[in-house]
Amino acid sequence: MPTRSPASRSRAVASREPKPSLPQTAAGAEFQKLVDIMARLRGANGCPWDREQTIQSLRGFLLEETYEALDAIDRGDHKALRGEIGDLLFEGVFLAQVEANEGHFTVTDSVRAICEKLIRRHPHIFGPGSSQVRTAGQVVEQWEQIKAREQQDAGERRSLLRGVPSTLPSLLRAHEIGTRVAAVGFDWARTLDVVGKIEEEVAELRRAISSEGVERTEEEMGDLLFSIANLSRKLGIEPESALRRANAKFTVRFDALEQAFERQGRSIHDATLQEMESQWAKIKHVTPVTSENAPTATSKSRRIEQSKMENVPTANNAKQRRNEETKKRPRQPNRVASRRTAARAPAGGRRRK
Repeated sequence: MPTRSPASRSRAVASREPKPSLPQTAAGAEFQKLVDIMARLRGANGCPWDREQTIQSLRGFLLEETYEALDAIDRGDHKALRGEIGDLLFEGVFLAQVEANEGHFTVTDSVRAICEKLIRRHPHIFGPGSSQVRTAGQVVEQWEQIKAREQQDAGERRSLLRGVPSTLPSLLRAHEIGTRVAAVGFDWARTLDVVGKIEEEVAELRRAISSEGVERTEEEMGDLLFSIANLSRKLGIEPESALRRANAKFTVRFDALEQAFERQGRSIHDATLQEMESQWAKIKHVTPVTSENAPTATSKSRRIEQSKMENVPTANNAKQRRNEETKKRPRQPNRVASRRTAARAPAGGRRRK
């Protein structure tokens, strides 16, 4: 379970019948092996690349592996997801090892912390005696109440939204904000009420566009998107996943549109809007939208391996050159320098699968 509210997960779980699970073998030995491997890579005689990394330089990799895991989930590719979960575990162990080298904490501390948190926030499972918690909604409400008490006991100001990461994609953050405040009853009573709010925001956006200037238009556009994210939440739909699928569908269809004009010996740049719309209507009925149309981690690896064998310049080769140039430059304490530090691994490096 993620350290944030389990609301979105609980809706999906509650709607499914339990399935027979695979027998769980002891994971401790394999996890310890991963920890030992990482310690050796970061050790005195370890890998030079691994030893150079910092928690800032690993940010990009953590984000990339997260999205690759999401991609495997969206495609229903269980084999790929098995590997992506391993990659995510690796990134966590890598970050913990860097922190251990700096004297802050070890991966054991991280594992202990999440185990203690899960037990503490599931008293209906691990606590003594019976519990009145029976539904997923009650679990969410209890989770937020326990978290608020923890903040109070730690002498922190109680706040439902304080822990929502500002680095989340804005659509997902809006969804999470709505989930958290709904846990204390601050929510629309019915899903259709949110639809009414969206219609209200559309009307306000129309007025802003026609007479209220750019700043008000941007504000109303944000309000509309926030309301749409909350409608998604009320429907039990994760908005980032829904939008990713919509992006993929549009991309596949627009690619088919370009190819249709190419078969006619024409460029889409020369087509009129009416011609494009007419062809688009045909494509919508005949073009299947499958996961095969989207780039995957496997196809990315093939491109990188091919570039190594052919020794041709690629985007990753360019990144390698930029990385080498960056190492020669003196560090500058500004945002540009920190972005350079978070550059990807060199082409053909260990980090690419």
